[in-house]
Amino acid sequence: MDRRQFLYGGTAGLTLASMPSSRLLAQATPLFDPVGAIVPIRATPDRIFRTTVCLRPFRAVGPRLDAERIGHKLVVHNYGHGGSGWSLSWGSAQVVVAKAMEQSPREIAVIGAGALGLTAAITAQRAGAKVTIYTKDRFPNVRSARATGSWTPDSRIAMADAVGPEFGELWSRMAHSSYAMWQSYIGLPGDPVEWNDRYVLSDVPMAQFREAMHATEISGFAHYADRIADITPRPQELPTGSHPFPTAYATRNSQMMFNVADLAHQLTTDFLLAGGTIKTAEFFDPHDLTRLKQNVIINCTGYGARALFRDESIVPVRGQIAWLLPQAGANYGLYYKTVSVLARRDGIVVQDMGVDDRFGFNDANETPDIAAARTSVDVLAEVFAPRLPAAVRRPT
Repeated sequence: MDRRQFLYGGTAGLTLASMPSSRLLAQATPLFDPVGAIVPIRATPDRIFRTTVCLRPFRAVGPRLDAERIGHKLVVHNYGHGGSGWSLSWGSAQVVVAKAMEQSPREIAVIGAGALGLTAAITAQRAGAKVTIYTKDRFPNVRSARATGSWTPDSRIAMADAVGPEFGELWSRMAHSSYAMWQSYIGLPGDPVEWNDRYVLSDVPMAQFREAMHATEISGFAHYADRIADITPRPQELPTGSHPFPTAYATRNSQMMFNVADLAHQLTTDFLLAGGTIKTAEFFDPHDLTRLKQNVIINCTGYGARALFRDESIVPVRGQIAWLLPQAGANYGLYYKTVSVLARRDGIVVQDMGVDDRFGFNDANETPDIAAARTSVDVLAEVFAPRLPAAVRRPT
């Protein structure tokens, strides 16, 4: 996830955010349903039950989805999705499985058991193959387990000047396919996928807030909001006094969310019940894959492909999450200052997004910064702390 995704109310909101404010207000959905009671989040450092770091595998040219021969094996690659791995996983799986099935193999090997690996394995099963996943780690010890959990299909997906002209159409197909598949998981026991409301909070008018955000953006990242405007809700500006937050200004939007713990369990169970097998294995060189019995292999190693395939085009984008204990009734997200919050059923995600897109870029440090985690929770606490009337506030 990146700051644009949250600030402008999901992907389609990005297009709206670039419009003049008069057009934005004209097209905004009428506030026919007032904001209901918001369960305050208990934002105290003692409620942090873990702090995690995830390295998102960014490639300027976009995800690698090609095939190559290694010895007598056909290896189809499926990695490098930046902050869009969960969001694009089903659509990406359709692309790579189609290539893997061109030779009508009876058996397929999948390397990696994260979001891309599990969805590719299930897709290959449904295409008629017997599938074995080979992986060093399983949930919850894979990087996909440390994802924010938001539907962000173009989050750091590529650089606009590096991808080919055909990528936008490919991305659109993957995004629409994934979106449709994820809808089938809504309402299942455990709520592995669900929709919730997100709020962007500001002490200044939203037009001024957006202008300030535009001023700090780093140009060059590819954005494809207009290609999925048909499936993404529009943000609403909330009139002052119509919401329970202490800021004068706010917007609301609905966005899809992944409860990753339940979702990973659901996907793993689906794979195993369909006859799949998971084996522990570690690979240090591409030629290690030649010892597998399967002749067709789908490589879903994510950031691990940088070392395994010596792919220096992969740039790590570091993201850290302070996890607060789950709270009954807290089922929303918000953005305040530079901190995004997503109250999931498997924990409340508190994440500093930084002041611009350089935050975390090319930072491969996976050691948690506990002080930074506490600071992000302190910022969240400001949202729910009592505020003095403006006339009696101390000057800052």
